[in-house]
Amino acid sequence: MIDDRTIKNFLAQGGQAIAADGTWSAADDAAAKAWLLAKGIAQASGWPPERCKIAVQQSLMGAAGITVGTIDGLIGPTFRFAIEQWQNKLRDTVPAPAAVAHQPPVWPRQADVPAFYGAPGSSLVAVQLPYPMLLSWDATKTVRTMQLHAKVADSARRALTNILDHYGLERIRALRLDRYGGSYNQRPMRGGTQLSMHSWGIAIDFDPDRNQLRWGRDQAAMAGPDYKAFLDCWAAEGWISLGRERNYDWMHVQAARL
Repeated sequence: MIDDRTIKNFLAQGGQAIAADGTWSAADDAAAKAWLLAKGIAQASGWPPERCKIAVQQSLMGAAGITVGTIDGLIGPTFRFAIEQWQNKLRDTVPAPAAVAHQPPVWPRQADVPAFYGAPGSSLVAVQLPYPMLLSWDATKTVRTMQLHAKVADSARRALTNILDHYGLERIRALRLDRYGGSYNQRPMRGGTQLSMHSWGIAIDFDPDRNQLRWGRDQAAMAGPDYKAFLDCWAAEGWISLGRERNYDWMHVQAARL
C-alpha cells in the first residue's frame, strides 16, 4: 500500500481540503470518496472507506505512469503488481524538499550520503550491542556486535539502549526485536538501481521474516502498536523508518533522510 502522507497530498493537490500529514482519519475517508465522485467514478458512492482508499491509490499510481487497470478499489493481481512498480519507482526517486520537510535534519538526505559518509564500506566500526540478538536466518547463532559507520555508531547504541530500557529483555524477545536482519552489506537497493544505505553501514534490518520488503501495515508486525516505542527510539535519534515513511520495508531503519 502507499503511505498515508502521499495519498493525502495527492487528494489535496486534487482540490480536497485535507491536511497532507501522515495520519488518516474519518475526514480523509470522506475526502477520498468525494474525490472519486468528482472524477466521475459514480459507483464509489456505495463503496466502503477502505475500497475508496484503494481506488485513490490506483488513480495515484496511474497518474505516475504505472499500469493499474480499472479504478475499482479492489486488491487483485494488477494492483499488487502496480504497488511493486510504485515501490521500485520510489527507490530511484529523490523526493522534493517539501515532501520530506517533516523528517528531522539530523542525518543527510540519501542523495548526499556519499559526501557525508565517504566511500561505501569506509569508516566501519564494531558496535557492541546492549542486548544479544539472533541472526534472523539462523536463530541458533547469537549476535553481540554489528558493523556500522563510525558516525552513526553512538546514535545506534543509544537507540538500542533506550529500547532495552523501555521493553526489557524478555519483552524484546517476545516481540522478536532481537532478530537481526543485517547492517553493513554493500549491494544495490532491492527493487532499485542505486546503492542501498546498507552499503555505508547506516541501515539496520530487524525481524525480516515478519516485516517483508513488500508488506504494508496490513501485514508487517512492525506496524503494530507494540512496536511504536521501538520506532520512536530510532526517530528520537533522527533515524528514518521506511515503514512509517513509505509503508513498505518495515524491517528497515536508516541514518539518512529520503
